[in-house]
Amino acid sequence: MKHVGVREFRDHATQYLATSEPLAIERHGRVIGFYFPVKPDKHEARRALARLDTTVDEILQRTGMTEDELVEALGDSR
Repeated sequence: MKHVGVREFRDHATQYLATSEPLAIERHGRVIGFYFPVKPDKHEARRALARLDTTVDEILQRTGMTEDELVEALGDSR
């Protein structure tokens, strides 16, 4: 996953949104959001979100983390 600063993302948003590469968007070196491109097919987007939801639930169950702890851990990762 590529990491980009919020200003870079803003300045080049059209180019980033045209790619299929997921992005971690950072401000001052901390992840503030993610961009996960999905195909225009609304059913594919729903399936992708369902897979993400399942994956997050599995991570929380296996690690015993809370959602807030997971968010914090992802925010500090590079």
